[in-house]
Amino acid sequence: MRIRAARPDDLPALLEIYNDAVVHTTASWDLLPWTPVEHAEWYATKAEHGHPVMVADDAGRVLGYAAYGPFRPKAGYARTMEHSVYVRPDAQGRGVGRALLVAIIDAARADGVHALIGGLSADNEVSMKLHRSLGFVEVGRLPEVGRKFDRWLDLVLVQLFL
Repeated sequence: MRIRAARPDDLPALLEIYNDAVVHTTASWDLLPWTPVEHAEWYATKAEHGHPVMVADDAGRVLGYAAYGPFRPKAGYARTMEHSVYVRPDAQGRGVGRALLVAIIDAARADGVHALIGGLSADNEVSMKLHRSLGFVEVGRLPEVGRKFDRWLDLVLVQLFL
């Protein structure tokens, strides 16, 4: 497996991975799968602003991806970014998420980002543990601010100073 920058031809795999998370997990709080157009716009925005999208590639098969972008739109937040990591179900538990998160941390550090933020569903213990293991600390918990699968979800904000 190698970590590399995403390319436009990776978009169908990224969309498949993301939409699986939308439909089956609380890793994303979107309720409906994205269309190819929505996903292409997401990717184009990342590219336009110089925000990385990294993929884990195993012999040409995309196993997962990570990205970051603005935490909030105000200029005062310019050095704070929010990241995301998604791994296809059959590749989970093999270190793919860790490799991607390390890569996005390294990219953020190289880009002069001061703080990296993650918004995690409190019920996603695997992601919580992964983030803690890489030095992220919980800085906020917002009870029942999201709703998916007919239940209320708590949002946990984690932060890493770079």
